[in-house]
Formats: sequence, structure tokens, C-alpha cells
Amino acid sequence: MRNIIYYLSVLLIVFSGCNSSDKEASKEKMSFAFLTDIHLNMNENNCFEGLQHALAKAGEIGVDFIMTGGDNCDIDILKEDSVTAHKLYSRFAMQIKQAPVPVYPAIGNHDRYWAVDEGHQLFNDGLFESYMERKSYYSFNKENWHFIVLNTANSVVDSVQKQWLKKDLNQLKPNTPIIVVVHVPFLTVYYPALKGKYTAADTFHNFKEIWDLFKGHDLRLVLQGHQHLYEEIKVLNTQFITAGAVSASWWGGAYHGTEEGFLKVSIDVNDKISWEYVDYGWKVNKNQDSE
Repeated sequence: MRNIIYYLSVLLIVFSGCNSSDKEASKEKMSFAFLTDIHLNMNENNCFEGLQHALAKAGEIGVDFIMTGGDNCDIDILKEDSVTAHKLYSRFAMQIKQAPVPVYPAIGNHDRYWAVDEGHQLFNDGLFESYMERKSYYSFNKENWHFIVLNTANSVVDSVQKQWLKKDLNQLKPNTPIIVVVHVPFLTVYYPALKGKYTAADTFHNFKEIWDLFKGHDLRLVLQGHQHLYEEIKVLNTQFITAGAVSASWWGGAYHGTEEGFLKVSIDVNDKISWEYVDYGWKVNKNQDSE
């Protein structure tokens, strides 16, 4: 009888230890939301209300901060309409300042501004930088993780940005886990999946050159936008996720089955990453025309 009690006690201790270990492993260190392709505009589609729903949902699920993946505002198509461009960015800047948690924005191709002469401080990515009060590429640290936001809006990482990236990476310890955010992707199968062919528009032009800069570093995750589809690609120990779109089909409903949503990324105490696509429950305005 004593032996039976002894063995039962040992088993209880073992199983209790396993449960405790499992709980500790799943304990969250931090989490954030990745909201890409918002496409704010002045059409009658309630897009600003939609963004507010997405920001509120991110706050409700308890993320520590928010990152955007570009195409925040549809500026490039406005051409000389500077009044609307400033109005859109002003409203966007106000919304993210009032968000429940800090927001770290990225620039997309539609965020570029052409209503001034080349060389003007607001030209191209200058309007984004003015309202976002930061450069269009930058980095920051959270816990022991390093986050890098790159500007791929012009479908290339230019020489100035490349030199900045080299310097930024050189300051890191080799084992520092890294997450990168871009708009135009490093890797995607968008055109092969939808059109049956590879095109030059699949990625930004010098993606391999920039990717190679991360050799010797712990690049864990690349978050991408631009395509409005949800896709996952795991290669060379790096996870690439194209995270759908807050606007889905430009506020006209689901895009090839990808609903309006955003990505929630969680990092546990053992630096393991997990993620889920969050449909924030947006309903299309029935009075609008789908694009």
C-alpha cells in the first residue's frame, strides 16, 4: 500500500511539474497588432470608422503596441489636390495618436505625395514623415527584440536607407531576435496564385541584397503588406507573413476570401512567436460601390 501511495505521489509531482512548465512556456512576454493597407480616403465608405473599429479591437485584445504596414492614406492618386492630401493625413495622425496603445507606422506606395516640386521637403515620403513625426524608415527595441521598419514604397531600398540599415544591424548583438516590417514584400506568391505567373511587381527590386544583410543575425519574422491577401512563407529560418488588409478589398468587402482584419503577433517568455489573423467585425456600407 505504501508503495502504491509513493508511486502515485511521484506521478502527481511529475504531472504538476509538466503543467507548471507548460503554463510558463505559454506565458506572454508581449504582443502587438500589425495593421496594413488601411487606404483612408474621402469616399463614402466609412473608412475612418472602419479604422477606429480596428484600433479599438486591437486595444480590446490587449496588445502592447500597434504597427502599420503602409498604404495608410490614398495620397498618390490625388496628384495636385494638396488640400485633400493634408486633410487625410491630419485625420489619420489624430486617430493613431488617440489609439489605445502606441502606433509605429510604415509607409506604402499610396502614401507618397506628388503635389509639390521634387526637392520640396514634403515630396514623395516627406508628407508621411511630417505628419508621422519620424523618418520613413527607423528601428526601435521592445523587451530584448529589435524592430526594423523599412521604406519599400518605391519598390526599392535605396542606397541611403541601405547604409542606415547596415549601421543599425552592426550595433546589434548577433543573437538579438529581429522583426522587420515592409510594405512592398520581400517574398510573395500573389501573382503566381492569382495570375499564374511571376512578375517584377511581386517584390521590391533589391529584396535579395537587403535580405542578405541579415546573414549572421536572427531575423525571425518579416511582416508585409501591399497584396491584400493573407499568406505565410517559411524559408531559411525566417517567417514571412503578408497580413491581408484592414480595408480588405478597398473597403468593398473580402478580397479573394481575406476579410477585413489585422494580424496579432504574440511572443512568449521563451521568445517563441505565434500569430493569428483577427477579423475585427467590419460590415461594408451597403450604399457604397465596391472597387
